[in-house]
Amino acid sequence: MSRNPVTVTVAYRVAPGREADFHSWGWAVLRAGARQPGFLGGGVLVDGEADWHVVYRFDSDGSARAWENSVTWAEWAARLESVGRETGRRSMTGSKEWFDSQTVTPAAPRPPPKWKLWFVNMSAVFPPVLLFNLTVLPYLNSLNPLFRTLLLCLSVTAIVTWILMPRLQRFFKKWLYPPLQALRGRHKRRAA
Repeated sequence: MSRNPVTVTVAYRVAPGREADFHSWGWAVLRAGARQPGFLGGGVLVDGEADWHVVYRFDSDGSARAWENSVTWAEWAARLESVGRETGRRSMTGSKEWFDSQTVTPAAPRPPPKWKLWFVNMSAVFPPVLLFNLTVLPYLNSLNPLFRTLLLCLSVTAIVTWILMPRLQRFFKKWLYPPLQALRGRHKRRAA
């Protein structure tokens, strides 16, 4: 085996209902590729409910290019037209680069819409401000308005930060971040 094998991943968007045809096509392409010099192996993979991938490996970049430029590959690619279309291609040289590139940092969830954040914040701020105004402020009328307001802000901010917001964020998590929850739910269903 060469010290610099090449792994090629080709992504395809498959026409709905043609998944079985694509699967058969992918394995037939790999059997045809196995007859080429330098072929090391391959597979057909599905990425969730989106793209399908044909992965193949050759002992060198030259062998991989010879396969991709061959008449056999062109014939197989022509048979795919009614089944799906190529959406991307990635070529990696060597095993270390392949495994290093597989560590993907998940994207942070998108922030919720501003109106949802406003609603959660109001749900956290209004009750303590009302309670403080009804119970504590009547006893502090003689106090300087600056100190009275400072006391109100300090008290309400502490209650909201350490008591109410963590509970409200947990309570409203599915409502604030529905795509994240949908992904987690789909993952749990598949694992079961």
